[in-house]
Amino acid sequence: MSATDNRFTIHVATVNGSGSQTANTTLLRALFQMGIPVSGKNLFPSNIAGLPTWFTIRANDQGYVARHKRYDLLVAMNPETSVSDIAAMEPGSVLVVGDGLPMPAVTPDRTLYKVPFTKLIEPLVADAKLRKLVVNMIYVGVVSWLLGIDPDEVDRALTGQLGRKPKALEMNRAAVHVGYKYAEDHMKRTPFQARRMDRTSGRILIDGNHAAALGALFGGVTFLSWYPITPSSSLAEQLEGLLARHRRDRATGKATYAVIQAEDEISAIGMVLGASWAGARAMTATSGPGLSLMTEFTGYAYYAEIPAVIWDIQRIGPSTGLPTRTSQADLLSVAFLSHGDTKHVMLFPATVQDCYEYGMRAFDLAERLQTPIFVMSDLDIAMNTWMSEPFRYPDEPWDRGKVLSAEDLARIGTFERYRDVDGDAIPYRTVPGTNHPLAAYFTRGSGHDEQARYTESAEAYPRVMDRLARKFETAKTLVPAPLVEAVPGAGIGLVAYGSTHHAMAETRDRLRADGLTSSYLLLRAYPFPEEVERFLRGHERVYVVEQNRDAQMASLLRMEYPELAGRIRSVLHYDGLPIDAESVLSGIRTSERAEVTTR
Repeated sequence: MSATDNRFTIHVATVNGSGSQTANTTLLRALFQMGIPVSGKNLFPSNIAGLPTWFTIRANDQGYVARHKRYDLLVAMNPETSVSDIAAMEPGSVLVVGDGLPMPAVTPDRTLYKVPFTKLIEPLVADAKLRKLVVNMIYVGVVSWLLGIDPDEVDRALTGQLGRKPKALEMNRAAVHVGYKYAEDHMKRTPFQARRMDRTSGRILIDGNHAAALGALFGGVTFLSWYPITPSSSLAEQLEGLLARHRRDRATGKATYAVIQAEDEISAIGMVLGASWAGARAMTATSGPGLSLMTEFTGYAYYAEIPAVIWDIQRIGPSTGLPTRTSQADLLSVAFLSHGDTKHVMLFPATVQDCYEYGMRAFDLAERLQTPIFVMSDLDIAMNTWMSEPFRYPDEPWDRGKVLSAEDLARIGTFERYRDVDGDAIPYRTVPGTNHPLAAYFTRGSGHDEQARYTESAEAYPRVMDRLARKFETAKTLVPAPLVEAVPGAGIGLVAYGSTHHAMAETRDRLRADGLTSSYLLLRAYPFPEEVERFLRGHERVYVVEQNRDAQMASLLRMEYPELAGRIRSVLHYDGLPIDAESVLSGIRTSERAEVTTR
């Protein structure tokens, strides 16, 4: 095998709404079926059909799946962007360009192929509108031949998508064949070749929102209220479909769940809190602008101690921002979302496996801690395609937390809703309908004492607030612990969270090639478990890598461990594109050079 076998990036530039998703997914799945590690990233506009869109497939035999800045093979199908798309290609790359597209001069160190897509598709499809969709399958055939992708795997991937539509399958299959034959007759194989491996056996391809919906289903969700907002909508849509199939009474066929598309995010979170207070496992999904509207209700849930699960699929802001670009910039706003003294628990899924696991675990934490749990995903992990091991079927019962039944109340003979009776700062609760005279209590978002009585007492309020602070300390022992790879004698420590994690393996390998070893900590939750402090103390310099401008995770770490703040440095990436190893390396190298200079 050559050094470029199974190491290449395909970049497809088309138009939003042109049907290219089927074509791109076919290429991605064909490579995956050949056993080659792959990832797919869709860069699409926030507007409706007609604007530029790009899809990037990275194949890498070492398993690197983060975005790669270099594109090895370009398929240019959009006349509006073809000049800039072609100009961005580096020496040694291969360009497949639609015949007649505007283009700059191409130097001899790039390989250019002009393909008459329109001429090739006309004999296959009579309908002019349909041609615009099916023409994409011609570049599937061209790319497959150029890269040596097994045509049988291409056909298997295509059948997997269109197998239930025989006419569409045959039409698209014919287009793939025409493209393959054209390339065979007019082109030469590229230096980048796909060779069979065994690195994907038993794995699946899935996006994070779908994984989160599956997790919520297994986690026992029975109530979903949401308002559409990119990039969270597909999570709610996927979950609604799963509930419709799997949450029905076997005898009657009636739904045993409720899904409500609210008039706005204020209503959505309000309904979630009402359903949760009544005993349902309830959730919503939103993004930054929606969270802003949920501020007052989340403060109410924190103070009144009502469980809730809120998925925040982060995108670029402020304001409407860039709705279809990824970010990790909601941390500080969510950590303290509300007025007054508030601290919220956050989970940071780094993989689609995490999205599935946290889809379940968030409900357990919400009910155990009696507080909102925020799952801080982001557009990259939520809407793009990732490889994963198959998900684990849950084998443990749900943790409903400290819920008193009528039998419990009869046995203990007393109940004070907001009193800590066993030292973990979490009080007991009851759910409406519990058939015992002691079960009733007032849920108060206004001043209250341990017995849930209204009060503005200057003594009672601090007692309640201090207990809530102690409950946050208890949360440190319940949230997912960080994953730590400590390397004895490592020169630096690296900290990441969320989708940033996928650039870190490649970053560390390249740093090692530079002679700089590193330890690594993957943050999975806030508040920070004790392993985080231990990691910070174990390294003179710790680089916190994140996708926002203001070093928000580093700020949380400095607030939590002020005596260690001088060890913390930041590597920041916030252009809306998924983070890549080269950007991380550049930030670390620059800082390390400055470190040497100042010694």
